[in-house]
Amino acid sequence: MTSAQVMEKLKNKARPDQLAGMARYGMSPEGRLGVSVPDMRQFAKELGRDHSLALELWQTGIAEARMVAAMIDDPGQLTGSQMEDWVKDFNSWDVCDQVCDNLFEYSPLAWQKIIDWSEREEEFAKRAAFTLLACLAWHDKKADDRKFIELFPVIIKGATDERNFVKKAVNWALRNIGKRNLNLNQAAVNAARQIQQIDSKAARWIAADAIRELESEAVQARLKRVRGSSPHSAS
Repeated sequence: MTSAQVMEKLKNKARPDQLAGMARYGMSPEGRLGVSVPDMRQFAKELGRDHSLALELWQTGIAEARMVAAMIDDPGQLTGSQMEDWVKDFNSWDVCDQVCDNLFEYSPLAWQKIIDWSEREEEFAKRAAFTLLACLAWHDKKADDRKFIELFPVIIKGATDERNFVKKAVNWALRNIGKRNLNLNQAAVNAARQIQQIDSKAARWIAADAIRELESEAVQARLKRVRGSSPHSAS
């Protein structure tokens, strides 16, 4: 299928009446059709992996086309330069999150990009660093605890960013790490307590929200069940 055919199908699923509501949730209406994520996922499933088509769809500048591009691209053909080119184009949190979740996290370069992008000034490039970390914490079951612990200084530094889409991603990353196992739970709570001491409104919110969830009975009970059910679980 050509990129023009893909765009025609996306336009047929467009709901322009949804754009105003999406804008209220911080999704930039510029270059957006109003296609739902479930519709995009179904369409991507029908298309299958296609690196060349993904690159063409990205160039359209349309938010939904870019999210479908991330869903169909081949992680094995993803390069560092492509990651840099795409992250520069992020202008909405949902595009950022879908690209990180469906494509970037599967690159062996992901861990280094977290460090690199955490230093960026652009709001959505910086968000991408912490979104990527949150995705890896949730999905990469084989990653060693040390890989996450080594990134706590990055989280602590990022916690002073008052921009809404950055601070929410920092919080998301911290919470996801702390929900992996009891060892990382305690390490994440300790990091949150360090963040709590920073003279920053964003930092205080990030820390309080993370501590509240990570020390909750529900999270503690789940982590203890996980440890008890597996002799190989980290402790």
